[in-house]
Amino acid sequence: MNINRVVLTGNLTKDPDMRSTPNTGTSICKLRLAVNARRKNNSTGDWEDKANYFDVTVFGRQAESCGQYLKKGRPVAIDGRLDWREYEVEGQKRQSVDIIAENVQFLGSREDTGNGNGNGYSSRIRVPESDIPADTSDFETAPVAAGVSDDDIPF
Repeated sequence: MNINRVVLTGNLTKDPDMRSTPNTGTSICKLRLAVNARRKNNSTGDWEDKANYFDVTVFGRQAESCGQYLKKGRPVAIDGRLDWREYEVEGQKRQSVDIIAENVQFLGSREDTGNGNGNGYSSRIRVPESDIPADTSDFETAPVAAGVSDDDIPF
């Protein structure tokens, strides 16, 4: 069984870059996400944040919503998959791992620009699901035990 899943929360480092494919007109939104990781500085013993930067690509109607409502500094949660690609720049082969977003959740408020004042709750903007179908062939439904009723569940 193979699983290719990425879940990140962080802040946008720049405004979204909107494009569309020439043939089909599919919307594509490129995002740059900064995610902090905590690590201990061995020389001082203090904990410090280290920023990691990720390129995220969003497709379809969800890309249009990202382009319309997101701005630099806005906190977001990304759920998606890794995509490895190879390309050439001036005759030299390059490689990169990008994140293809299947779901983008807007965090904080519309006015939140990543200054730490976000409440961590999603805004009221309804973001459509991705146009890219998720591969759920590895998931099976769990069988329900015989004789279990709703009254037996503690919540």
